[in-house]
Amino acid sequence: MREKIVEAAKAIGRDPHSVALVAVSKNHSIDAVRQALSAGQRIFGENRVQEAASKFPQLRAEFPDLVLHLIGPLQTNKVKDAVALFDVIETVDRPKLAEKLAEEMQRSGRHPQCYIQVNIGNESQKAGVAPENLSALLTLSRDDYGLPIVGLMCIPPAGQDPTPYFNEMAALAKAHHLPILSQGMSGDYPAAIAAGATHVRVGTAIFGER
Repeated sequence: MREKIVEAAKAIGRDPHSVALVAVSKNHSIDAVRQALSAGQRIFGENRVQEAASKFPQLRAEFPDLVLHLIGPLQTNKVKDAVALFDVIETVDRPKLAEKLAEEMQRSGRHPQCYIQVNIGNESQKAGVAPENLSALLTLSRDDYGLPIVGLMCIPPAGQDPTPYFNEMAALAKAHHLPILSQGMSGDYPAAIAAGATHVRVGTAIFGER
């Protein structure tokens, strides 16, 4: 997978080191994650707070330099646990969540990095802020609540060419001076890298089918 990321980056003249691999370990066992850690992988993504809590405290004791991303929707009643467990929260998508995260970070003194999730295809079934509302949510989250917003995240519509959506995301990140862009998965990461992704979230191509 790393070799393929290097190839995709070099193909468009990008430094391969500018693309980070987030290994999506949801629904995979602690032993599978440990194997990836032993092979040198350090950044992991989990969709659910409870599942991550069942695996990663033990793994972090063994590999203290691992970095854990929350890449699934976050309910406000899980904010306390999420702030305690994750190093990056990629799915800030609404004012109420931003407010609760800010309160918990202030209370706990722990400040995981945050990305805003954009519903780039305006799909009713998906989480994420509409592109036209991104600026307002960013201002509220970063300037009013003081959240450490450093990037954007998206999941483009399935079954469509993802490139236009990835390009739009890159433009949004640039317009808002956000250095991190999390987009691209097992099936479309080369297009995401070509459009400027700094993080690609890959599960199946690493761990196999769940």
